[in-house]
Amino acid sequence: MNIEPAYDVLIIGGGLAGLALSIQLSNAGKKVLVLEKDQYPRHKVCGEYISFESKPFLERIGLAISLMKLPEINTLQVSDTKGRVLKAKLPQGGFGISRYKLDATLATIAEQSGVNLLCNTKADDIIFEKGVFTVKAGDRMYTAKVVCGAWGKRGNLDNKLLRDFAVEKKQGLNNFVGVKYHIKYSWPEHLIALHNFRNGYCGISRVEDDRCCLCYLTNAANLQESGNDIKQMELEILMKNPHLKKIFAHADFLYEHPLTISQISFRKKGLVQGHILMLGDSAGMISPLCGNGMSMAFHSSLIAFDAIQDFLEEKVSRAQMEDAYTKRWNKQFASRIGMGRFIQSRFGKEWQTSLFLNSMKLFPFLQKPMIKATAGKEF
Repeated sequence: MNIEPAYDVLIIGGGLAGLALSIQLSNAGKKVLVLEKDQYPRHKVCGEYISFESKPFLERIGLAISLMKLPEINTLQVSDTKGRVLKAKLPQGGFGISRYKLDATLATIAEQSGVNLLCNTKADDIIFEKGVFTVKAGDRMYTAKVVCGAWGKRGNLDNKLLRDFAVEKKQGLNNFVGVKYHIKYSWPEHLIALHNFRNGYCGISRVEDDRCCLCYLTNAANLQESGNDIKQMELEILMKNPHLKKIFAHADFLYEHPLTISQISFRKKGLVQGHILMLGDSAGMISPLCGNGMSMAFHSSLIAFDAIQDFLEEKVSRAQMEDAYTKRWNKQFASRIGMGRFIQSRFGKEWQTSLFLNSMKLFPFLQKPMIKATAGKEF
């Protein structure tokens, strides 16, 4: 006997990609369930800068960016490990908004759109049989025609699904650490900076409520070398860059402890695993140097929406849906991610970072194409 699934689409993870997809599907008349392991509002490790490429999309799904009076950012500053600086205009620009505010606002829009959003609910397993998904969460089971994975950089289901990056040895591109603070600091509203330090880089930009997001990424070896003490690592490694030394010395830190995440992987990830469509960071951890991971997460939700809607309306088979999603995702992001990884390979290494920035200074005509290669068009 065939089971009639309770939902058209079940989305695991209520971050940017998951919530944006749920809103689009619900607005199109689909029955949608989102399982989110945390509660809103919540902080997340993130650079909290969104390029203007995603503004039309966000306003279409109900996020009134133009009315929110958010800091507008149009200039990039990059320093090498010694503090030598390169400045460049961001042709597209963007705005700053915290994940604390953004995710909670999107969650409200999703619920108002008719999405069934279950918070404090962690998915434990996914089973696919005879064209139907069953998702186990605690002592409950939910069925759906389509399941999307939007649980972020790393989750318990990555191991369950035996995804390559999750089961391989934690080293190199598979073992980064992210740390985020909100701070009060005198910082120009129009400026976003990336300050390099040995084996890492730290970003700072303004968000709402006259505060700044200070977020850095480094390899696990730096933390291990500092006795797994974040404050010691900041003192001994990050503050070798004079710009970071000044920020850490004079900023008013608003968290008692930083928000952290470990075992971040930049390995290539599959876009479809066991017929599950992966979105946002679940589809491939997006380097900050790819331009803008938050906008790319939103854009991935739009690509997924188009593919899923065709499947639910029986215009294409499941295999064709999966193929269409994979091809459109790669067409949209593959070259952008490739350029981001190229730039990232030069960051955090003393001589390579200095050489890269000096080359950009000596040949300023290269700056615009390089930045443009990591930017997307409005969608």
